[in-house]
Amino acid sequence: MELISCKNLTIGYDGRKVLSGIDFTVCKGDYLCIFGENGAGKTTLMKTILGLLPPVSGTVIYGDGLMARPGRIGYMPQQSLIQRDFPASVSEIVLSGNLGKMSWKPFYGPGERKRAEAAMSKLGILSLKKRSYRELSGGQQQRVLLARALCAAEELLLLDEPVSGLDPAATDELYRTLLSLNRDSDITIIMITHDPEAALRNASHVLRIGDAAFFGTTAAYTASQLYRR
Repeated sequence: MELISCKNLTIGYDGRKVLSGIDFTVCKGDYLCIFGENGAGKTTLMKTILGLLPPVSGTVIYGDGLMARPGRIGYMPQQSLIQRDFPASVSEIVLSGNLGKMSWKPFYGPGERKRAEAAMSKLGILSLKKRSYRELSGGQQQRVLLARALCAAEELLLLDEPVSGLDPAATDELYRTLLSLNRDSDITIIMITHDPEAALRNASHVLRIGDAAFFGTTAAYTASQLYRR
């Protein structure tokens, strides 16, 4: 089942075209790894998919009523240094992932709290729920943000360099978590990475953007001449 399909897409911002001729499809259950040169337009593409930026031209088609109601897509953007020092508890940050689905409700209810507890449990951080976010390690903070994204949606996750700044052990642990979410919880993942070699071990599909563009399965990419460059 197709969830997102981009057709002859041109992306940009502030009146400036960044990248054109983008064609790819994401189906339910896929794990898509996006990479390319610095400044190639990876984050701009993700924001266009999310509807945060309008396409310059071309189309983004959403299948299965993906955008018809809130609560189906979770987004984990890059974290800034200021955000790493955010003075809130783990529980408060994870709970905030429910805000987009609460409509007029002014307070978190039992449903939102149960969803947050389930997300923290799935990410192995339930014991940290009363801890201050700013006191956690980088790997723990990334798990908190991923739990928040899971609260926003349990069907499709868009992750912008989720392992950026993590040490090798924390990186491996987060990759294992993402693979489990994809395979065991049937969550579709679209992930931007600066380390394609590591990400390719888990991804089912590859979107390489920039001068040497490619879209297809990971197996097809690793068998191609592009992989050997």
